[in-house]
Amino acid sequence: MKFVSSFVPKLSFSRFYLTILIAVGLVCSSFKADDFKDELTATLRQQVLKEASWAMQQKPITVTAFRAERSSGGLHDFYSEGDYWWPNPENPNGPYIQKDGLTNPQNFVAHRQAMIRFSQLIGALASAYRLTGDDKYVKQAVVHLNAWFVDEATKMNPNLLYAQAIKGVATGRGIGIIDTIQLMEVVQGILAMQKSKALPQQTLKGAKSWFAQYLDWLVTHPYGKDEMNAKNNHGTCWVMQVACFAKFTHNQQLIDFCKERYKTVILPQQMASDGSLPLELKRTKPYGYSIFNLDAMATICQLLSTSQDNLWNYETSDGLGIKKGISFLYPFLANKDKWPYPKDVMHWESWPVAQPSVLFGAMAYQQRDWLNTWKVAEHNPKNEEIIRNLPVRHPLIWLD
Repeated sequence: MKFVSSFVPKLSFSRFYLTILIAVGLVCSSFKADDFKDELTATLRQQVLKEASWAMQQKPITVTAFRAERSSGGLHDFYSEGDYWWPNPENPNGPYIQKDGLTNPQNFVAHRQAMIRFSQLIGALASAYRLTGDDKYVKQAVVHLNAWFVDEATKMNPNLLYAQAIKGVATGRGIGIIDTIQLMEVVQGILAMQKSKALPQQTLKGAKSWFAQYLDWLVTHPYGKDEMNAKNNHGTCWVMQVACFAKFTHNQQLIDFCKERYKTVILPQQMASDGSLPLELKRTKPYGYSIFNLDAMATICQLLSTSQDNLWNYETSDGLGIKKGISFLYPFLANKDKWPYPKDVMHWESWPVAQPSVLFGAMAYQQRDWLNTWKVAEHNPKNEEIIRNLPVRHPLIWLD
């Protein structure tokens, strides 16, 4: 007790005990955060290992495996078609027309499905590696990483010139950039595995070079600028992706830009005073789009928060912040029967699932009820619409 006795005279009695209480509180908080992580791991362990077992048997499939007949690009170019665009009954061979919220099942989605599969593979393998430390998962991941980013015969070009095309209208659109949210879990997976000796430096350098090129395209090409300036979930997802890829490539300038854009553009332009997201509520799928955009905002906070600049605690001058957004939507995630707005025209029955906004928010604010809601939610959705709009499917690789 010599240290304590020598320390006490320098503080008043009340200040001394206040200091002790603060220290105890900090320790308790850290234990509580660790408890949350332990529960997350226990919730996901069985599913992760099962999915990783499947991933160990899979061979690489990249965009070069599927020829897109309507694409204006080449074999290595990602191509997709706008979901809500359909043949015109009055002119079946002419330009497509829009039916907002209604997905045309005949549109080309093979490249998107291949990218989702890639994301699932790396997410599962990296999660299993984080659980077990077994390098076999890393070795299998390397095969897929090389196929997408390194091998000349199969790798994808680092741009989205031909995404979300519309027959007779556009060969590609900036709106298509949202398709590469799938690559975020690839990046997070690489980061989770990067200390393994089973990850060759050539693969790591090749992936970083690919994403550096893609980032340059995202911030300089008119499609990228259009998507950045989108005022709904597309603008949020541009920031989310750029933040993720910039961290991976150590681009501090873009990291700082994304932080500032979240604070000064995303929150003020998209969140109402009650925490709702009016631009999403106006859509034909207000529930799903509100969930999706909130997930993206929360993922930005998870990616970019530091001890010096914690976005979880950031609020605008008029009180807008991510906690207000999660607090608004949470009651409808816990019980969607309470949803006071119109139901989505498609996929209403499939939402919600284990939403990252609820999990990340639970950990940031030590919200036990939020964590419990996340734990009992669906962690392995099968609906393709839900999967492609779920930016975080492997939470273990998103935690430090």
